Amino acid sequence: MSGLTVEDISHDWGARRALDGVSFTVERGRFCALLGPNGAGKSTLFGMLTRLFTPRTGRIAIAGHDMARAPRAALAGMGVVFQASTLDPDLTVRRNLLYFAALHGLSGREAEARAMAALERLGMAERAEEKAARLNGGHRRRMEIARALIHRPDVLLLDEPTVGLDAASRAAITQHVHDLAAGGLTVLWATHLVDEVRRQDRLVILHHGRVLADGEAGDIGGTDLTGRFLALTGDRP
Repeated sequence: MSGLTVEDISHDWGARRALDGVSFTVERGRFCALLGPNGAGKSTLFGMLTRLFTPRTGRIAIAGHDMARAPRAALAGMGVVFQASTLDPDLTVRRNLLYFAALHGLSGREAEARAMAALERLGMAERAEEKAARLNGGHRRRMEIARALIHRPDVLLLDEPTVGLDAASRAAITQHVHDLAAGGLTVLWATHLVDEVRRQDRLVILHHGRVLADGEAGDIGGTDLTGRFLALTGDRP
């Protein structure tokens, strides 16, 4: 059973075609990199996946739930880390997570237990009582991932999650999320950075709103994924 299905999604911003018949499927428990240069349509697609706006054509399903027919079930089955931070800097790490848990109907001991379990999974338990404002960029991202997992979703969506982070933090976050996928979570990781993609990852290359390649990263790029990506998109280093 697939964790995420996107079928023939198109969307226009005025006269500009942002997405043009985008289709792909991510199997349950796979890490899928959605790779494309800036302006490829990645953020527009994430807006569709998170129901910020709805596609006029096509179909989206999350963990078997059709987004159009059962939007509440589909949304409940996903966790999302947006590119821009959405933390409350004046609350502690724990309070940020408990507030988010309450939005999912969780409270009391259950919410506390899930918050601490999510923090432990991301190596953040010792920072539970620190204010979010005091965290560095890497730890803020870990906290946002922990928050996105608190309701135990089947699918985790991350939109350019390493933007603005240093090399060490980028590597750590990328490893953490690969570990989550290895544990059975379905992951869609949007990025424009080729070095965040591993040979064993599922890879979808998006450019000008169209899917140019879809398959195993090692099969698509061979020994030179960067060169293949540049050749497909026409970008220059």
